[in-house]
Amino acid sequence: MENPKDTEKDHFILYLVLATIVLVAAILLVKLNENEKFAPIKQQLDEESQQMHIRVIREYED
Repeated sequence: MENPKDTEKDHFILYLVLATIVLVAAILLVKLNENEKFAPIKQQLDEESQQMHIRVIREYED
C-alpha cells in the first residue's frame, strides 16, 4: 500500500513540470508574435542598409 505523502510528492513534480511547459510555451508565443510584429520594420532596415551599400560602391566607382 502506498503512503499518501508519496502520491502528493508525485503530484507536486507533475504540477511543476506542467507549469514549466506552460511558461515556456507562453514565452515562445510572445517571441513569435514580436517577430511578426517587427518584421516590416526589420525589412525596411534591411532595404535601407542595402541602399547604403549601393551608394558606397557607386562612390568608389567614380
